[in-house]
Amino acid sequence: MSNGDIFFGEVIGTAILILFGAGVCAAVTLRFSKARASGWIVIAFGWGFGVLAGAYTAAPLSGGHINPAVTLGLAIDTEVWDKVWVYLLGQMVGAMLGAVLAYLVYFAQFQANVRKGGTTEGTAEEPVPTLGIFSTIPEIRNPVANLMTEIIATVALVLPLLALVGSDRHVEGIGIGQIVGQPDGIYGSGIAILLVAFLVVGIGLSLGGPTGYAINPARDLGPRIVHQFLPIPNKGTSDWGYAWIPVVGPAVGGILGGLLYTAAF
Repeated sequence: MSNGDIFFGEVIGTAILILFGAGVCAAVTLRFSKARASGWIVIAFGWGFGVLAGAYTAAPLSGGHINPAVTLGLAIDTEVWDKVWVYLLGQMVGAMLGAVLAYLVYFAQFQANVRKGGTTEGTAEEPVPTLGIFSTIPEIRNPVANLMTEIIATVALVLPLLALVGSDRHVEGIGIGQIVGQPDGIYGSGIAILLVAFLVVGIGLSLGGPTGYAINPARDLGPRIVHQFLPIPNKGTSDWGYAWIPVVGPAVGGILGGLLYTAAF
């Protein structure tokens, strides 16, 4: 894989991931959305399908990591580090691009994020906070607990993922995507990426309640940067005091997942 293939593959794949993920959060959150208030299960499946679409699309070019935690875990397992920076750069650019695209899809709904009067109850509806559409917000703000949650949830992603693609260890390019090209087994049909997508859904349903399960530093930081600068009416804070947790936690979790897999398998 060339650096160009890796970069553009990760940009495209991560942009699709965030388009689906931020898109489903916008659909559930924003006023005048047909999916408004449809709930956490919808969000978990939206993010899972985002992983499915993003990883499948990026796989032929970059291997479809679309997550720095996955890249770090795979690098520890394969001991291939020279292209890690290209993956991380592509993922950050893609995450920001995907956030902008999600904003454009729901542009009219974001512009309608103003105080609404004249409801049938005679009360005014307040503007909707928008950061949760783009990035994670903890339900209970406790840095130690929040960090621990993100670390554990990310290990729960990276360790099973490495076990799933373990037969493809120590290949150049540290890619999940090589599995798609394998001639036999589940790898030949690309089912492994589908299983990873369902793994992400499971993490969201089981472990996402405390923090919103970033489990991906680029997924949280890139859209948070975009949220800071988007002209959204009444958008609220970008919460930079919390922003380090969904970056450090998943990064540590990815490294621990790689170390645990290497030690055990």
